[in-house]
Amino acid sequence: MVLSCQNVGKAFNEKQIFKNCSFHIEDHEKAAIVGINGAGKTTLLRILTGELEADEGMVVWGKDVSYGYLPQNAQVEGGRSIYDEVMEAKRDVLLLEEEIRSCELQMKQAEGSALEDLMETYTRLTHRFEQADGYSCRSEVTGVLKGLGFTEEEFSKQVSTLSGGQKTRVALGRLLLTRPDLIILDEPTNHLDMSSIAWLETWLINYKGAVLIVSHDRYFLDRIATKIIELDGGKVSVFSGSYSDYAMKKEQIRAAQMHAYLNQQQEIKHQEAVIEKLRSFNREKSIRRAESREKMLQKMEVLEKPTEIRDDMHIQLKPRIESGNDVLSVEGLAKAFDGQQLFSDLSFFLKRGEHVAVIGDNGTGKTTILKIINGLVDADAGEIRIGSKVQIGYYDQEHHVLHPDKTIFEEISDEYPTLTNTEIRNVLAAFLFTGEDVFKQIKMLSGGERGRVSLAKLMLSEANFLILDEPTNHLDITSKEILEDALNNYTGTVLYVSHDRYFINRTASRILELEGGVLTGYQGNYDYYLEKKAQLAQAAAGGGISSSNQSSVSGAGTTAAGRGAAAGFPAGSAAGGTASGRDTSESAVKQEWKNQKEAQAAQRKKENALKRCEERIAALEERSSRIDEEMARPEICTDVAKLQELSREKADIEEELLLKMEEWEQLSE
Repeated sequence: MVLSCQNVGKAFNEKQIFKNCSFHIEDHEKAAIVGINGAGKTTLLRILTGELEADEGMVVWGKDVSYGYLPQNAQVEGGRSIYDEVMEAKRDVLLLEEEIRSCELQMKQAEGSALEDLMETYTRLTHRFEQADGYSCRSEVTGVLKGLGFTEEEFSKQVSTLSGGQKTRVALGRLLLTRPDLIILDEPTNHLDMSSIAWLETWLINYKGAVLIVSHDRYFLDRIATKIIELDGGKVSVFSGSYSDYAMKKEQIRAAQMHAYLNQQQEIKHQEAVIEKLRSFNREKSIRRAESREKMLQKMEVLEKPTEIRDDMHIQLKPRIESGNDVLSVEGLAKAFDGQQLFSDLSFFLKRGEHVAVIGDNGTGKTTILKIINGLVDADAGEIRIGSKVQIGYYDQEHHVLHPDKTIFEEISDEYPTLTNTEIRNVLAAFLFTGEDVFKQIKMLSGGERGRVSLAKLMLSEANFLILDEPTNHLDITSKEILEDALNNYTGTVLYVSHDRYFINRTASRILELEGGVLTGYQGNYDYYLEKKAQLAQAAAGGGISSSNQSSVSGAGTTAAGRGAAAGFPAGSAAGGTASGRDTSESAVKQEWKNQKEAQAAQRKKENALKRCEERIAALEERSSRIDEEMARPEICTDVAKLQELSREKADIEEELLLKMEEWEQLSE
């Protein structure tokens, strides 16, 4: 065991973040902590590493276990170069190398027993050096830096001159090279481009130690995690398997909980109706039965209603008008900054309804393309034509379209003056801004909050062409899924830049890859793009494209057995099956239909019996009331024979009423 978390709880200002948090991390295990923003993921990591003290419970580490922790936006400082800073992770190996070099110099001048002692020391030091992979130390550092997106020309850059994101990458590289028993990473992909994320995935998958990750990158989690630790509503649940396995199990559990809740609510309503009916009979026995049922109802442990799937934020993207079929035409586009050519002679076209993702490494010019199309940056060359009736809605990852000194309310009301205060508040509530929150200034908001304001403005724009720059940045998984659903239901055209591969996979119908100043198109989602890239790489290496790969792309070459399996038939059987198989299937269908009809007939019979019972009870009660009226009439009061007759009839009615009420109670169940 590497780590055990036992019944840990934490609260801030009397708000319980989580309680009774328990899980463990085993040797070589790859685990991920997931949950919405504010669920307490980072707080939990800080408790595990001792930065924060838990209110209750305990964290137990295995004997002699080492760990490395990379917080969000971790940075390195100092005057070292990038290479030297990361090489510090190998300080022990470097010191060992210095001792070996010193020993070699001394051996040149030593004689006799002194030489023998030095040779023995040298042998011992070189053995330790080999065990520490000292000979591959420098190539390992170079490989990690390149994997994280640094070029060899950048290795000599001073750390102090780097951006925040670059410093975080340096800190990540240094941590990976320390190779602790447990690597703990908080949002490690935030400052990485796609190729760097893919490299990190491979590195962590092959890492012999254990890994614990907090991340909103679902594609990343799907590739790495073998255990999911979920923080939801202050409770902790552990699921084995990948992120997709977790998502499927979570939905199954939620469906079962909702089914149980709805069944119980139906039973409660039924019991309340029975109680009300029993009381309406106004008989001592029926009142006692009603009271007995009330006590049973009070003792029932009422289930809480499960939270609706993604019901906390509501996005509906609807174009006001439909654009022409040709939405965008870009020809011969070129742009350079400070003499450095980003791209030249780029051309592509967008048709109405297309959802196109632009991908590529950081710094290739993806965001610049969007800004040129939106008129925020001038192109050096090329022509951009916007189609007829096209109305653009723009989402900027830096949220420059927001005014920092305005409040959230003013940001919406100034842009859409025809909206009433109530309408504005309703829109903002749909994006989780309620009460006094709407009067917060934009400059005081977090990245995720600014993103939600930008999404609100985007929704209100009713544009038919959306241009989105990194729309999932700062959004938690739940919010990403909401945006994905909104885009998939959107009938307009979408062009966006993103490094969120899961998001691209769910929303893109075409991919444009910008690499080395060249734009390459792929008709399909991210999985298809990866498959096609692999085939092209294989072909370029001289291997050609295998027939199996061609089949997987085109969908051709499927066997009859394969088609049968795809359609739901057992593996190894043809799609149609034998005549005997068809007869068996038809017989089963007929039997199912017969059973269904019998069940429906039985249900109708019970309903009719209940209706007749209720009608008979009503008739008996009405006759009982009339007998009371007759017995009170003066001419009857003096007629003993008539009184006896009415009394006997009333007694018979009371007896039949009791029987009918028992029958009604049974039928009502």
